[in-house]
Parts: sequence; C-alpha cells; structure tokens
Amino acid sequence: MEILIKDFIIVLMLFVRILAAFMAAPVFGHKAVPTIIKIFLSFFIAYILFSTLDTSHIIVEDTPAFLVTNVLKEVVTGLIIGFTFNLVFHGITFAGSLIGFDVGLSMASVLDPINDTQSNVISEMIFYLALFVFFLIDGHHHVIKALYSSVMIIPVGKYTINQTVYDMLIRYAGSVFIIAIKIASPILVSFFLIHVAEGILARVIPQMQVFFVTQPLKIGVGMVMLSFLVPTYIYLIKNLLDMYEENLYQLIKAMG
Repeated sequence: MEILIKDFIIVLMLFVRILAAFMAAPVFGHKAVPTIIKIFLSFFIAYILFSTLDTSHIIVEDTPAFLVTNVLKEVVTGLIIGFTFNLVFHGITFAGSLIGFDVGLSMASVLDPINDTQSNVISEMIFYLALFVFFLIDGHHHVIKALYSSVMIIPVGKYTINQTVYDMLIRYAGSVFIIAIKIASPILVSFFLIHVAEGILARVIPQMQVFFVTQPLKIGVGMVMLSFLVPTYIYLIKNLLDMYEENLYQLIKAMG
C-alpha cells in the first residue's frame, strides 16, 4: 500500500508539471485545444515518464503540507518551461504589431479566436506563419523532449528557482524586443524613409493632403515588401525557434 501511495504521488507531481507546461507552451496552450485533451495528454505522458524513472531515491510524504508545497513547485517548473518556449511567439506577434502600425493597418484589427483578443492583421499573418514553421521543424516534439529532459535533470519536488534562473529568464524575456526589431527592421527602415519623403513633400506642397494621398500607396508597398520577405522570415523564424530550443535546455540545466 505504501508503494502504491508513493507511485501515485510521483505520477501526480509529474502530471502537474506537464499540465502547467502545456498551459503555457505554444500550440498546446491555445484555447483551440480542449482542456480535456490537455489533461489526458498530460496524464498519458506523465505515466510514460514515470515508467522510465528510478523512483527508489525519491522521498515523498502523504501529508497535506508536503503535497501542497510540492505541487506548487511543480507548477512553477512547468510554467517556466512552457513560458520560455512561448517567448519567441510573443516576439513574433509584437513584430507584426510594429509592421502593421507602420504600414497603416493598425486599425484593421481582427478577432483572434485562439487567444480571444483583438489583434493586428499583419500580426496574425506572421503568427500563423511562425506556427506553420513550428510544425515543420517538429516544435511540438521539442516541447515534449524538454519535459522529458526536465524530469531527468530536475528531481520531482525540487525547488528550482535560483539567481541563475532569474538572470536567464530576464535575459530571455528581454530578447522578445530584439526578436521583434529583427523581424520588423526591413519594414521599419523602409517606411522611415517613406515618412521622411512624406514630410518633405508636405513642406514643398502644403496645399496637398500628402498623408491621405500616400496611405493607399503605403499599404500596397507594405504588402509587396512582405511578400518578398516571406522566405527570409521563414528562415529567421526557424533559427529563432532552434535558438529558443537550445535556450530552454540551458534553462532546464540551470534549474537542476
């Protein structure tokens, strides 16, 4: 009976860690994925991981204080893993917002049924492009591999927050803005020159409503530039996803 209770508690801890990671991870955490699917998949993976673990060195207690404390630790661990991999998508979405604002489509918002928010049209286009690349490079497999590595490196119930983890999370979160500028920089630089030309034209011909006249032209130029930049964006997004995969493994090692 004691062995069964110990095994149940270990599986419960693994289940909580995996479910928390899925809630914060890309694709798995989307509202389009039913909650029952997340729970079933988390329990299924937790059981498989439990069958590969050596549980002889894991010490558990069947007291409420132990269960509450360790469940919170596992939730924090899972959220950190899922959130870290999702940072690159936040950067890509932010880049789309910057591009849409510069092109002149900031008011052209659409409902994002996945996140239940109003989002920029360009932002949605680039986000789904990134999601397409994510599936092409088997990013969903990388999330599951990261969870397996976390179970092998971070013991069940171990407190994982330290100064190194703090520094890495801050650095990865700050890189969201760097990612956004990298992706949006061709459009931002080009449209900066267009805005300068508009300002000069407005001074030369003050009777002309320059900004109203050039608005359709700006949208057309923006769409043409985005169509030419699609191959570059695919290559860049692939490299960013690979980089964040490596960053996630380094974070897991730091947490262990």
